[in-house]
Amino acid sequence: MTDYSPLGGDPTKPLRLGTRRSKLAMAQSGMVADAVREVTGRAVELVEITTYGDVSREHLAQIGGTGVFVAALREALARGEVDFAVHSLKDLPTTQPEGLVLAAVPVREDPRDVLVARDGLTFAQLPSGARIGTGSPRRMAQLNAYARSHGLDMETVAIRGNVDTRINFVRTGELDAVVLAAAGLSRLGRTGEVTDFLSTDTVLPAPGQGALAIECAEDSTELAAALAELDDPHTRVAVTAERALLAALEAGCSAPVGALADLLADGQTVNELRLRGVVGSTDGTSLVQLSITGSVPTSHDDAAAFGRELASEMLAKGAAGLMGERAL
Repeated sequence: MTDYSPLGGDPTKPLRLGTRRSKLAMAQSGMVADAVREVTGRAVELVEITTYGDVSREHLAQIGGTGVFVAALREALARGEVDFAVHSLKDLPTTQPEGLVLAAVPVREDPRDVLVARDGLTFAQLPSGARIGTGSPRRMAQLNAYARSHGLDMETVAIRGNVDTRINFVRTGELDAVVLAAAGLSRLGRTGEVTDFLSTDTVLPAPGQGALAIECAEDSTELAAALAELDDPHTRVAVTAERALLAALEAGCSAPVGALADLLADGQTVNELRLRGVVGSTDGTSLVQLSITGSVPTSHDDAAAFGRELASEMLAKGAAGLMGERAL
């Protein structure tokens, strides 16, 4: 290793990456660690941190959802116990805390939700009375609304746990299917267990789903600059618009809100952004679903304004009354 370090300090000391302990978090953080080694030439070690969301057995809607997987990592950053941290972006509260900077949002994985069902069944093949497990009010609202509009008989069942725990509900026959994020299974190398990819016309993902967030201390300017090399501008614009929608709805990350920003291309040129949003009651009886399309935002503020514009239209249609949880 050379004596040169783009980050100051002792170039022989590994950079400390704070991560949750779950298999998925470790897989995601391992991928980021490899990328950071490439960019910096420095060794990177994973520092495992247990968050409240990992140890609580309550459902996310009960414990507030917002920040339960994030706070302990951010505290470790603030105390200088780790140099940077990796989060699933959909878990991040929409307000950025003082002293920390979102240094990079790498290229997004597939944002869709997927079905893992018994006997290799697709969503359309599920039998009448099928029981589908999910820990997400957002998924429940949209699945139940879809079932109602198509005259289907299905039941959504609230579950918690890691990927293995959730899929095991299907393996043991307790549930007919579970809904998970495509990105998580992809990062775990388990896409082969997916029996159906759910169209975003059926279920819009959580704002920021499939994207990662790399955070560091604001005063670690050299590290922040190095991490910024991992940033994907298209992904950042999209998730900024989605998260601005969530913030303007004053909803936490466990509220029944879905959002997806698609960059639309004319040939090879990306020239438009389409933002879709949905808010629904978990039983699927009421749903507000709207979209707007416009020029691709060229700044953070423009992307955020895009999200706020759609949120105001959704609120005018009654979205506020459909959210069980309102952020404080």
